[in-house]
Amino acid sequence: MISIKNSRLGRLRPVLMGVWSSLLIVFAVSAQPADPAAFARQAAAEYRRAQTAWHSATNDAPAAWQFASACFDLAEYATNDEQRADLAVQGIEACRKLIREQPQSGPAHYYLAMDLGQLARTELLGALSLVREMEGEFKTAWSLDQEVDYAGAARNLGQLYRDSPGWPTSIGSKIKAREWLERAARTAPDYPENRLLLGESYLQWDEPAAARKELKALDQLWPKARTHFTGAVWAPYWADWVARRVVAEGKAGQPDAPKRAPR
Repeated sequence: MISIKNSRLGRLRPVLMGVWSSLLIVFAVSAQPADPAAFARQAAAEYRRAQTAWHSATNDAPAAWQFASACFDLAEYATNDEQRADLAVQGIEACRKLIREQPQSGPAHYYLAMDLGQLARTELLGALSLVREMEGEFKTAWSLDQEVDYAGAARNLGQLYRDSPGWPTSIGSKIKAREWLERAARTAPDYPENRLLLGESYLQWDEPAAARKELKALDQLWPKARTHFTGAVWAPYWADWVARRVVAEGKAGQPDAPKRAPR
């Protein structure tokens, strides 16, 4: 498995207005992290480190996609569209360069899609074309390397299909969303985001029994995940997962839900 320390939350935020007001793009953190200022400083420090590494070795594949990953992460804390778009474009350019040199690089296609998602959050008229490009890049990434970001391509495709408007407005499809989200959970079943996102989706589709099954699986993997995904880089993800788990268990009427927030 490719070692990628910065996993994606796969959360959503609205990115468009008007006829696109219901379109939600993957990736942004929905739950308020415990210390957003500290997380932002951490993301900025990683961006600077990755930028230096990439500029020092522009022909090094890991340096390129790690820089694109860092661009995505820092864009999460951008205070305006100009900052977010600038970071996204930097990541996109790094990935496109890598793809020209190594078209079979799964991480390059994956992080290209991720940064396209950040750019789409700043667009209005051009967002549909970006969404379709994201779809294609995630599919390419999946065909090349299913392990990148713990089945990240399947997870993000599922969420993209789940929360985009349907035809003819966009690419939304409940059938495709279910297929890809379930595929992510099968491929990387011990990664909390995959189980949690699938459980949330079942709740959205009014399938509480299926949601409870996923939440029970999440409860069982939780202690092991706590010992595996450790360190400061995982702090914002755990803050998000804990908050969302509490909400999901409440909605599902989870009989074995903890009496207090999980740690």
